[in-house]
Amino acid sequence: MSTTVLPTSRTIAPTPKLWLGIIFLVTGLWTLSLLDSAGKLLAISGYHVVMIAWMRYTINVLFMAATLVPLYQRRTGRSIFRSNRLKLQLGRGALLLGSTLIFFSVLRIVPLAEGTAMNFCAPLIVLAVSPWLLGERSYISRWIAVLVGFSGMLIVIRPGGDIPPHGVALGLLSAFTMAMMSILNRKANQADDPMVTLFYGALVGSALSTLAVPFFWSVHSPDVVEWAILISTGITGTIGHFLQNSAYRHAEASVLTPFFYAQIISASGMGWLVFGQFPDGLTVLGIAIICASGVGIALIERRRHHRLPAADPMESV
Repeated sequence: MSTTVLPTSRTIAPTPKLWLGIIFLVTGLWTLSLLDSAGKLLAISGYHVVMIAWMRYTINVLFMAATLVPLYQRRTGRSIFRSNRLKLQLGRGALLLGSTLIFFSVLRIVPLAEGTAMNFCAPLIVLAVSPWLLGERSYISRWIAVLVGFSGMLIVIRPGGDIPPHGVALGLLSAFTMAMMSILNRKANQADDPMVTLFYGALVGSALSTLAVPFFWSVHSPDVVEWAILISTGITGTIGHFLQNSAYRHAEASVLTPFFYAQIISASGMGWLVFGQFPDGLTVLGIAIICASGVGIALIERRRHHRLPAADPMESV
C-alpha cells in the first residue's frame, strides 16, 4: 500500500536525477505491490488483518532501527524521535494503521488489481476537498478530472462485476482514508524530515496493533513459509516507502505523479501470477479511465505549477 508524499521545494531537478527519481518511484511502488500481495495471501489464508498489520509495522520498526535510522542520525545529527509536530505524527500514524487494516480487508475479498485501482481515486478525492481542507484554489480542470476518474471507478465496481457490494464499500472507504493520509503526509513532511514521518508511522502502527493483536491472533501457528511472508511485509513496506520518499529528492511531484499509475502493472501482474486473477475487459477500461484522469490532471498541474507569474491569475484551465 502506497501513500503520496508531496515535497515543498519547487526546484527543477537536472535530467539525470529526474530519471533517478522516476526509477526510485516505480521501483518503490512495485515493491509495495509485493507487500499488498503478501497481505492478500495471508488474509485469504485465514490470518486476521490486525495480526498482519502488527507484523508489518513491528518488523518495519526493527528493520528501520537497524538500517535507516543510524544513517539518518549520522546525516542530520538529530534523533529520529525529534519531531516539530509530534501530535500530527501520532495522529497520522494512527490513521495509517487504520488505512492498512481497511486495505488488507479489501484485498481479502477484492482482486489485487481492482483494489489498487480503487485506491487510485484517492488523489482525485484530494483534488476535490483541497479547497476546503488545504485552502488551495479550485480549478475547472480538477473537477473534470474527479468526475472522469469516478466514472472509471463506476465501471470497475459495476453491478455484475467481480467486486461484491461489501467489497465496494470497503474499497471506497479505503480510497477516502488514503486521501486523508495524503493530506496528512503533506503536512507532516512540511514539518519534519520524511524519514521522521516514515519512522513515526511504523512506530505508532506497531504500538497500537500490539495492544490489539492478542485478541486477533491466529488459531494455528504459522509455518516456515507463512512466517517468511509475514516478515516480508515489514521489509517490503520499509523499502517501498523509503524508495518512494527518496524519489522526491530527485524530481518534482508534478513530474512523478503520472508514474504512480505504473503500479497497476505490478498489481495486475502479481494478481495473475499469485492468485490467477486478471481484470476483464470492462474492468481494464475502468482502470484505464482512472489512470488517464490522474495522468491528465498531473500534466495540467505541472504546466500550471511552472507558469510564469505574468500569466492571467483569473485563468482556470
